Amino acid sequence: MSAEYNPLELMVCVGSRVLEDNSTVEVGTGVPMAATLLAQKLYAPNIIAIFEAGGVAPLMPGLPISVGDSRTSHKALLASSMNDVMETCQRGMVDYTFLGGAQIDMYGNLNSTMIGDDYQNPKVRFPGSGGANDLGSLCWKTIVITPMDKSRFVEQVDYLTTPGFLNGKGAREKAGLPLGTGPYKVITNLAILGYDEETCRMQVESLHPGVTIEQVEENCGFELLKAAKIEDTPPPRDEELRVLREEVDPTGYIIGR
Repeated sequence: MSAEYNPLELMVCVGSRVLEDNSTVEVGTGVPMAATLLAQKLYAPNIIAIFEAGGVAPLMPGLPISVGDSRTSHKALLASSMNDVMETCQRGMVDYTFLGGAQIDMYGNLNSTMIGDDYQNPKVRFPGSGGANDLGSLCWKTIVITPMDKSRFVEQVDYLTTPGFLNGKGAREKAGLPLGTGPYKVITNLAILGYDEETCRMQVESLHPGVTIEQVEENCGFELLKAAKIEDTPPPRDEELRVLREEVDPTGYIIGR
């Protein structure tokens, strides 16, 4: 019998498996921090975590609550500045970035700015880009972790905060962004999504335990492509859940939401 887990625990565990050892990753606030810390403990001990406020490769004593938390510089190789971190991305030295947003479209474009069609008078105002535009523009692979529903997965984002593949293959390069960078995976509570190489459109690559392709399609506001072979996502292992609950997030700050 499989261990019980909630959707956030599933997303954190799946996210931790995506990262490669000896890679560099720009870590955002929230679920990405939990996924990166779990990856360090189980799968990628030599991963170099980089935080927007300037911490590079810290030995985090606990789960930070933001990218400016002092734990992001605890026993770090470097405690620097946002300028240095963004320059590192610009020089092509960051493999992965974790991002989120209020909306995402079929090409991986992200909106974390506003809902509505009037910038001065939006229906909802969000915090904005922060460093998300820079990171999505310059890091090699962008991973998005977000719950899946039609309000988030939309035909067209209300505001383009962070570029994905813009409107298709070659569009990033035409806009002046580095060749080979862009969206990589979208990790949701229902499935793992990737991108078709020819069209740069989002596609279903793996279904989480107990989830059908129909459920995924029902919770998406645009037509999803399907990979040639759709895998089954392995459920969280007992050891993953133990480390996540006891060492990464014992207070339930992330996984208890």
